[in-house]
Amino acid sequence: MLKGLIGKKVGMTQIFDEQGVAYPVTIIEAGPCYVTQVRVQEKEGYSAIQLGFGETHPKKLSSGELGHLKAGQLPPMRFLREFRSKESASVGDKLTVDAFAVGERVDVIGTSKGKGFAGAVKRHHFAGGKKTHGQSDRHRAPGSRSSGTTPGRVFKNSRGAGHMGDDRVTVQALKVVLVDNERNLLGVHGAVPGGKGGIVVIKEARKQ
Repeated sequence: MLKGLIGKKVGMTQIFDEQGVAYPVTIIEAGPCYVTQVRVQEKEGYSAIQLGFGETHPKKLSSGELGHLKAGQLPPMRFLREFRSKESASVGDKLTVDAFAVGERVDVIGTSKGKGFAGAVKRHHFAGGKKTHGQSDRHRAPGSRSSGTTPGRVFKNSRGAGHMGDDRVTVQALKVVLVDNERNLLGVHGAVPGGKGGIVVIKEARKQ
């Protein structure tokens, strides 16, 4: 069975163990997800399973998206994601949080919070300039990013000010501490990228 789900970040809380130690936990509303397409090596050139999550009103989808789902007699779903997998599956199969168990390790992929335009100190943790000896406006400046005549320019991909956040981020090997099948909730020990209500992808950890 495929060990992967699409979910929505609910928020954070804490769980206490038998010794009374508090652990930070992120709650994710994971699934139910439906298999919407199965890609095979012979036809598409790679093996993958496409899942759908989040039933919605048909008017919120394009005609192409509706046709894709109707072909498998599936309800309108807002989010589709692919999981590279060679597991056997059929269109219409339903996946729930039962795919995971307490104690397992998972990777969670999400989109980090967007921070807008940020300077080099906030964005890349630069040290900034000297705080003494007469400097007046270099306290949070990035400093030199290149040399003079040679090369006479700034190399591509040099770190500096720019758009911060709103990136695809993967947090690896988070421990599953809660599985609530009745409410489709999954709890993982640690933080997950993005804000409340953000869509995340949960996979079996690559680094066990």
